[in-house]
Amino acid sequence: MQVTETVQITGHLMDSGLLSRVLDDIRGYGGEYTLDKFDLGYDKDDPSTVRMTVGAEDEESLQRLLMRIQTKGANLVDPGTPEITEVSQDGVFPDGFYSTTNLPTSVRLGGHWVTVQNPEMDCGLLVEGDAVRTIPMSEVRAGMKIISSAQGVRVTPPIVTSTEDGFGFMESDVSSEKPQRVLVKQVADGMREAKANGQKVLWVGGPGIVHTGAAPAMVAIVEAGYVDVLFAGNALATHDIESSLYGTSLGVDLARGRGVEHGHEHHIRAINTIRKAGSIAAAVEQGVLTSGVMHALVKNGKQFVLVGSVRDDGPLPDVYTDVLEGQRAMRAELDGVGYCLMAATMLHSVATGNILPASIPLTCVDINPATVTKLADRGSSQARGIVTDVGLFVEHLARELSPSYADMK
Repeated sequence: MQVTETVQITGHLMDSGLLSRVLDDIRGYGGEYTLDKFDLGYDKDDPSTVRMTVGAEDEESLQRLLMRIQTKGANLVDPGTPEITEVSQDGVFPDGFYSTTNLPTSVRLGGHWVTVQNPEMDCGLLVEGDAVRTIPMSEVRAGMKIISSAQGVRVTPPIVTSTEDGFGFMESDVSSEKPQRVLVKQVADGMREAKANGQKVLWVGGPGIVHTGAAPAMVAIVEAGYVDVLFAGNALATHDIESSLYGTSLGVDLARGRGVEHGHEHHIRAINTIRKAGSIAAAVEQGVLTSGVMHALVKNGKQFVLVGSVRDDGPLPDVYTDVLEGQRAMRAELDGVGYCLMAATMLHSVATGNILPASIPLTCVDINPATVTKLADRGSSQARGIVTDVGLFVEHLARELSPSYADMK
């Protein structure tokens, strides 16, 4: 190996498998390593520390390798100072730019560590005077100063703790066999804690909330104050409005569970009604829309961001059809979020997970365990999964969070 650096990692390296993953990354990137120091924790709660020399064939390969293992907390022993490169072309990072994670990150500027604002994965690090923040590729402009080295950057990985002394059943983060009542209470407690701390609760929802008949339960949760922001697509809002105007969702009568004559037209007629009113809020003000989740959000002064896709009908006038504009709108609502619940939507869950800091607790509820697995695989390490019918889950959550809803049931 032509170029080397010394890194150190501390934590529960053995029982968590963290050290093994770091070594796999080094070899996967064509690098080499030598273990210089290995202090193994004596008791189960004691952290271990490993110091190693890592090497690569050239400086560019070494920098990429260092960036990779930093995501697991393997930071440089001698952090040095970051290399800062000026952007020469709009929408293009400099070669060798530092590719970010959503983990807490710091940059060494002027001899002291500066915390990176709004940590987000797959971005660059923009230096603005004495401050550093993440910036997506689409927002970068010529003349901006971007960090282009692993030197001078430090990442703090999440602390992995164990609550059990030995082997146990149903201990995975994704399971369909855990007691639902306990899981619902844990989610409710997370929301209560966020609100008690003056933070917002973010929901990411799919049309399954409406299709399963859970919209009235979600309305109760909105009115109880536990939905501050909703991220969704055209579908959830459209079928929620269809349900309000026609009593159907995708043409299926929600009271009887079967299709109705001309029901296949209801969703597009619902969209047309809202487009005629001008917006969802205008439809509420005009008395056109009088119930449902979107009505409750408007009436309670809550925010929603609807971002569409190529398959959308209409779409509703509130839907962002430019995905970059939609991303900007979503990012703008993340400030102050203290808890996130994702329900019955894979694409919006992954999209939101990509922009959420790892410090925000995140629970994903879906009948398909692959949805939560995809979140974790794409870097949302904080994701916890509940595999269940979203309709039943939202119903139980409403009973936990809304006394009036519980009394009605």
